[in-house]
Amino acid sequence: MPTSTQAHLPAEPLLLREDSDGVARLTLNRPHQYNALSLDLMAAVQGELDAISDDPGVKVVVIAGAGAGFCAGHDLKELRANPHRTFYEKTFAACSRMMQSIVTLPKPVIARVRGIATAAGCQLVATCDLAVAETEARFATPGVNIGLFCSTPMVALSRNVGRKAAMEMLLLGEMVPAARAVELGLINRAVPGDELDDAVADMAAKIVARSPLTLAIGKEAFYRQVELELGEAYDFANETMTRNMLARDAAEGIDAFIEKRKPVWRSE
Repeated sequence: MPTSTQAHLPAEPLLLREDSDGVARLTLNRPHQYNALSLDLMAAVQGELDAISDDPGVKVVVIAGAGAGFCAGHDLKELRANPHRTFYEKTFAACSRMMQSIVTLPKPVIARVRGIATAAGCQLVATCDLAVAETEARFATPGVNIGLFCSTPMVALSRNVGRKAAMEMLLLGEMVPAARAVELGLINRAVPGDELDDAVADMAAKIVARSPLTLAIGKEAFYRQVELELGEAYDFANETMTRNMLARDAAEGIDAFIEKRKPVWRSE
């Protein structure tokens, strides 16, 4: 039983945000539930993504998890407490919107992974543009073990790793160590736990130094072209390159390279 003092303490926010040097760090803050994605937590993430989209002060987003794990997926207790179609549809729609918002966000998103990233948590890692994990991190789409195939995590997973590897994860539901996740292309790097924050910060700082306009153009182009037929992809990429070349930042970047100086970006 909580003490009288504990009962009157304000609830911890479900999501923490900290901005520094052009980087917005969003920390899922349900550590005792391994940051399971409740409806309220997903709404909080969605709200910050919407705000960050038009925030010129943010160049990069880092998504992390509080405590020992990154994210254990959907909140199964919440789902079982609301056993009806309307709630299920609302939950999965909110999750799908959140994942797609990360992809369409005009700023790169980096997953910082400690501990486990399972089911929708693994989906979140796969959805982020980049991912850095500690060497002890583990990944899984284990829904098959409890009679619930990871169909929505499958969407992001199958767009990051090969089909055979994706099906192995989905059909066996086994934990994949960080080193194997690097081999599969699910994450970019695995580093010792005490080097994780430095590795993420280094990656973020390099991105912050680039033209925000160029990054926005490039990120959008990457996700659009990857779904197109080869010829259509090249046609789209040609138009994107032309549009990019006409931007002031491209001219500045090329001139700075020729003149051997640092460019000054204006997102124009």
